Amino acid sequence: MMLDEKDLKIIEILRRDARTPFTEIARKLHVSEATVRKRVDALEKMGVIKGYTIVVDPAKMGFSTVALVGINTNPDMFLSVAEKLTEFEEVRFVATSTGDHMIMAEVWTKNGKELSSLISEKIGKLEGITHIRPAIILEKLKEV
Repeated sequence: MMLDEKDLKIIEILRRDARTPFTEIARKLHVSEATVRKRVDALEKMGVIKGYTIVVDPAKMGFSTVALVGINTNPDMFLSVAEKLTEFEEVRFVATSTGDHMIMAEVWTKNGKELSSLISEKIGKLEGITHIRPAIILEKLKEV
């Protein structure tokens, strides 16, 4: 099934606020609530919509240090290191990538000392890691 303009508009509305009621979406698109419900169900079944989430402010949860961490590994350990990173509670996002680093991770810690400890005592001790390059985020200007 190809996505049409209404599907794309539904996705955009839900992407901006996943709590938007179907009645409001229906009103904006000039269709019935049942139509919106059926389309959302179809988008979920097709795997276009994979889930719903919330966006939180790490600082308001006590995490004053948020860092993007670039990690390089021995090529044969690449996937196993990425999988191990997903097990750490402080690691909120893991992606494999091309470019400067093989793996990119977003890490939330309470302070710089905790970040340093995480890198040296947990991440740095994973077998196969060759380089770790953390970059502390000063301010997020856009988050989708």
